[in-house]
Amino acid sequence: MSKTKELEIKLQFLDEAQAYLGDLESALIGIAHGQVATDKLNAALRAAHSIKGGAAMMGYTVLSQFAHQLEDSFKVLKVQKHQLETDAQLEQLLLSAVDCLSQVIEWNRQQKSIEDFWLEQQAQPLFEQLHQRLGDPQAEDVASMLSPEEGQDIVPMLFETEVEACLQRLEAILADPEQPCLSEEVMILAQELEGLGEMLQLPAFSALCQSVAQQLEATPERYEAIARLAIAAWRRSQALVLTGQIALLPTALAKEAEVDKTVVTAETDLPAASTVTVPIIELEDVIAEVDTLESDSFELDSFEFQSSEFSDLPEFSDFSEASEKLEASDFSKSPVTAHNFSALPTREPATVADDDDEVPESTVRVSVKRLNALNDLMGELTIERNSLTLNLNRLRSLLDMLKQRVQTLEAANNHLRSTYDQGTPQEHLSALAHLPASDSSARLSWASSAALPQSSPAFKGAFDVLEMDSYSDLHLLSQEMMETIVQIQEVTSDVELELEETEQTGRNFNKTGKQLQNGLTQVRMRPLGDILERFPRALRELCLQHGKEAQLKVLGGHTLVDRNILETLADPLMHLLRNAFDHGLEDPQTRIAHGKPRQGLIQIRATHRHNRTIIFLSDDGRGISLNKIRQRAARMGLDADLLAAATEQDLLSLIFEPGFSTSTEVTDLSGRGVGMDVVRSNLKQVRGEISVATEAGQGTTFTLSVPLTLSVARILLAESQNMALAIPTDALEEILVLPPEAISAAALADGFTWGNRRIPLLQLADWLTFNGPRPAYKLETPPAIDALTVLVVNHGGHCVGLQVERCWGEQEVAIRRVEGDLPLPPGFSNCTILGDGRVVPLLSIPELLYWISSNQQLPSAAAQLAAPLSYSPAAPLSHSAALAASAARSRPSLLIVDDSINVRRFLALTLEKAGYRVEQARDGQDALDKLLAGLAPQVVICDIEMPRLDGFGFLAKAKADDSLRDIPVIMLTSRSGQKHRQLALSLGATAYFSKPYNEQILLQTLDQLIHLTA
Repeated sequence: MSKTKELEIKLQFLDEAQAYLGDLESALIGIAHGQVATDKLNAALRAAHSIKGGAAMMGYTVLSQFAHQLEDSFKVLKVQKHQLETDAQLEQLLLSAVDCLSQVIEWNRQQKSIEDFWLEQQAQPLFEQLHQRLGDPQAEDVASMLSPEEGQDIVPMLFETEVEACLQRLEAILADPEQPCLSEEVMILAQELEGLGEMLQLPAFSALCQSVAQQLEATPERYEAIARLAIAAWRRSQALVLTGQIALLPTALAKEAEVDKTVVTAETDLPAASTVTVPIIELEDVIAEVDTLESDSFELDSFEFQSSEFSDLPEFSDFSEASEKLEASDFSKSPVTAHNFSALPTREPATVADDDDEVPESTVRVSVKRLNALNDLMGELTIERNSLTLNLNRLRSLLDMLKQRVQTLEAANNHLRSTYDQGTPQEHLSALAHLPASDSSARLSWASSAALPQSSPAFKGAFDVLEMDSYSDLHLLSQEMMETIVQIQEVTSDVELELEETEQTGRNFNKTGKQLQNGLTQVRMRPLGDILERFPRALRELCLQHGKEAQLKVLGGHTLVDRNILETLADPLMHLLRNAFDHGLEDPQTRIAHGKPRQGLIQIRATHRHNRTIIFLSDDGRGISLNKIRQRAARMGLDADLLAAATEQDLLSLIFEPGFSTSTEVTDLSGRGVGMDVVRSNLKQVRGEISVATEAGQGTTFTLSVPLTLSVARILLAESQNMALAIPTDALEEILVLPPEAISAAALADGFTWGNRRIPLLQLADWLTFNGPRPAYKLETPPAIDALTVLVVNHGGHCVGLQVERCWGEQEVAIRRVEGDLPLPPGFSNCTILGDGRVVPLLSIPELLYWISSNQQLPSAAAQLAAPLSYSPAAPLSHSAALAASAARSRPSLLIVDDSINVRRFLALTLEKAGYRVEQARDGQDALDKLLAGLAPQVVICDIEMPRLDGFGFLAKAKADDSLRDIPVIMLTSRSGQKHRQLALSLGATAYFSKPYNEQILLQTLDQLIHLTA
């Protein structure tokens, strides 16, 4: 086996081991309060055991040893849970042990050696403390573990879970064409299962495992055949244990020479005089296997040695229910003896479990890279589907045009046929009329020569013109034209039939493509609970650090979310959890004084709504103080009149502004004002939204809304300013065609009535201004609405009307990222490609409305967004818009001057997180032009070495200008020499920093300079 394949398998195991750590943490959270759940402890035992065995097989010795020690601790904890004192210290020790496993897994994943210092100073002392606290599991503890507890039998449970997992792993390796480590896997599995048999006091099963190991050692070259036979024997043993037939367990693996004798000796292996009374469904499964073994190929006539070989048995996860149903079934009570085996009737596989029971499914690991590649191909397929649909529509239009032309030809053909039928007799009669009536010989001679073809001279004079039609070259040409027209009609009909079949194929293709897209979307999805597994641990740590008591409740943890969206949600949800704990929940004494339970509650609930995933995070704490928001906003310099008129939703929207925090002290949890704006920014990356609702003394609820998938969206194609726009339909409430008088200047100022309320009306043409001439946007298909249209969009519960020129209807499109240094204009996110290859920008309704509302240069058409509206329904939008604009203006502004775009971006990101508004210039000349054009930053941060105009030149010119000399300039450069520093300070620089710089000192210097210039 190649090293690459071996490494891939090891990495897959480490991913599996990392997933097991979630089961371990889940079992440990809450044991300090005596909450030791048996089912969770059983899951933790299985997880630790799986990590131990797998790590030993993969060669991860330290990981195997730690997992073994942790498994022993769980054994003691399970058996002696009523005698042990489970306190916070024990819980912390066990969680720290899990952290040790996580650290070792990470080092193994990075192929790093385990640090000796860490082992000696941290890990080993920790496990020694754990051992001193719990000790080793005793023999009587193991016996107690195996005894029935709470109505469960441990033996079937282990065979249903532990043995099943091992066999599935071996079957997956056997199915792999390369069969990596197959021989080693069989040997290790035989040893593990032998130990399990001894622990469960199943000597026959242990003997079977010994037989597998012995045959593998004796004939290692036959490892594949032995593996197949071993799987069959272990599967048979598993079925016998799960059906209660432990007495029939095989004790040895049949050798190759003995397989042919199995049918002959099958009856003699059973007691001849004994009578076996079992349910028929169980007995037939055993007999069917024994009677059909064949040699060499190790296959059966009726089935193969695969995971489906016991397909006529109920699924293993359903045996507890199946046994009850079998007992209740109307089976024959007569005993079945060994002598009656041949008389048993053949039957079809029976399904005992209900259809609604969950059946374990086989799984396969696929790398995220491959999934993303498949997703990209699916996007291309969507584009090609749209292209095919467009081409079919073109063909249909061309065919309709062809049919019109054919109809014209058909009319001409009918006229030609009529003229043709009447032309010859009339022409002949007209010519005959000019001949003398007495000269019958001449009349007959002319008629014969004119009527008959020149190739038939023998018939001249034989017939009168009335007795036989005659045809000239003109007649022949006319006949050919009529026949050609008929042929064109036939071809047109054939083309129409073929086009109809092609259109039907296209519809089927679209249907299959959508099903494939939905299937791929499901494959890419993961349960929301995957990122919530670490939340209980994080909440526990917060409770210990801050002296609060809190409980986390998750509803809808199985809600599926796109993998990329899920990864983006991890940090925002964690921040909201910490925010709810810090700002929301009170300390126990305060809660008791207010009549609340001592322990606070934080609840996360998820659900699907239409084509979006909605996540609610709520707490039962004190709520958000609106007075604190007003006070903080006033200190930041926001307009007092706006604050006085602001509604609750307006004020709550301010918590998402950069630099805004209601905390008076800076702690490790809050006070920096860099949290909620990051939450909103992260959600914007996945076209998500966030809103908040609060009630004083009752709690706060944050609502997050994200799309089901990022790769495909359903959009409405519209036009504004001769520009095609793709508008997501999930933001649309209604499409209206209003009369011209309803879209007047007054309507743009006062809004319009929609339903029973008035909503603002925005004309996109006033905001989306495109420099330079643009030709009218034309599609081959006519627009569905070729008139001024108003799109009613919903954002955060507020509806707004957007006026566009035309609409083409809805379609499903693939979303594509726009890459490059030039960012998209405000209000746009990503783009899509139409069927004809045109690239259309995707409109982001939340971002567009936010940009419009916070824009400082508001045109008259939307002036109402910057001041209180004359009608209350739209007031929340206007107030929040004005407050957002005011908050943006109140933030200190900086200008970064550097020729490296990456340096500018990194520094801008750092400063924006600190609450600054940042402008950028690519060199000294660019900075000077912007300053002279009216840009007024409070501080300039400038590099030295730049093209066109360097930092020294910029300093000299800026300090020589009366309007610029008072702006503080901080030099930030890689030149750390005293000569450069002295020259910069001499030219008027306020401060000098060399790269790499100390971020805290830079921020402190900026804060001091801004306060001095304020």
